[in-house]
Amino acid sequence: MPEAAIPSVQARSSVLNRWWRVLATGGSFACFGVGGLLLGAIVFPLLLVIVRHRRRRSALARRTLHHLFRFFVAIICGLGLCSLEVRGRERLHRRGLLILASHPSLIDVVFLMSLVRDADCIVKAALLRNPFTRGPVRAAGFVCNDSGPGLIADCVASVRAGNNLIVFPEGTRTPPGAALGRLQRGAANLAVRGELPITPVRISCSQQMLGKSDKWWRVPCHAGHFVIDVGDDIPADSHLAAAGAQALAARRLNDELARLLGAERPHAAA
Repeated sequence: MPEAAIPSVQARSSVLNRWWRVLATGGSFACFGVGGLLLGAIVFPLLLVIVRHRRRRSALARRTLHHLFRFFVAIICGLGLCSLEVRGRERLHRRGLLILASHPSLIDVVFLMSLVRDADCIVKAALLRNPFTRGPVRAAGFVCNDSGPGLIADCVASVRAGNNLIVFPEGTRTPPGAALGRLQRGAANLAVRGELPITPVRISCSQQMLGKSDKWWRVPCHAGHFVIDVGDDIPADSHLAAAGAQALAARRLNDELARLLGAERPHAAA
């Protein structure tokens, strides 16, 4: 084959690969939506009838979501849409965790819930009105963010009951080009007021993928490689003891969390 034809073949292969990932991404999201509808219409209503104990029903629903998300992650990785590397996975194999994670991508919560059993999370009230998410959210008994002053109390109660609460302290996905968005202080306040240790989780990707303002069909030139770093626990009570006041302790804890979650990621440039 002439040398001039080699770049042309490579370019054609790259274009075909990219279109394949666009189609596979659309198919994956379609399956995800249909799965949500089926869960809400069939599976979780059956749980409501069969299991009358509310806490047991929520635990079964969360366990079901955990295994389904594991299956979904296996599919998207198997299709070549992305790859996943988890560091410190064993730290997630515990109960009663307050997991505060960075949020660069739309599918961060899917990754985390596939790794964490008995996962709880704070959801927007709009998800209770969405036909694709209403059934799973209600059945799992996730904490709703419209509970006002009782939100922190609900979160603390969930962790103390043995659930693993996942919170994204940025409040939304990380802005494009930034290592980390501005952290809302509510997550640090939750840790301080509940005297709960924080399990920091830093999520990064080798390139921009399903980030803030990204359309799902705008896939990168190459499949993204996600790295999930699970750090050592940060004790909130030590910050409270050193600061003496909850507001100051939350501020210092927030600064430390921002430093950990926004640290340089050498693998992201690879």
